[in-house]
Amino acid sequence: MKAVLFSLFVSATASLLGTLPGIAAENGAKVTSLMQKDLPNYPGKEGLMISVEYGPGGSDPIHRHDANAFVYVLEGSIVMQVKGEKEVTLSPGETYYEGPSDIHLVSRNASRSKPAKFIVVLLKNKDAPVVMPVK
Repeated sequence: MKAVLFSLFVSATASLLGTLPGIAAENGAKVTSLMQKDLPNYPGKEGLMISVEYGPGGSDPIHRHDANAFVYVLEGSIVMQVKGEKEVTLSPGETYYEGPSDIHLVSRNASRSKPAKFIVVLLKNKDAPVVMPVK
């Protein structure tokens, strides 16, 4: 299976899919692809599982996913907010959901001294960009 990785954090135009083993961004975020799988019962759809690690104070810019995104926190705490909803702080074992039309306003490590790590499962159109910057 070909590993497919992408960077959510490197630039405002980060929607590029690549074949690198992992990307660490300037803000301390690292995104690693764990699995990509076509969904045969849903033609044209795929599942993508990624691991995201924020260094202390790490974050990513305002963006959206044309996908259903399911988040599960492994370590540390993260702060999430989509447009129209309240900001929430999530700890290990807690979950979060983003819909295909949600605009992700806040995604950051809650700590300036400890790292945070979470898993994201994305259900999306095959070969569609994983992330789209929003101005």
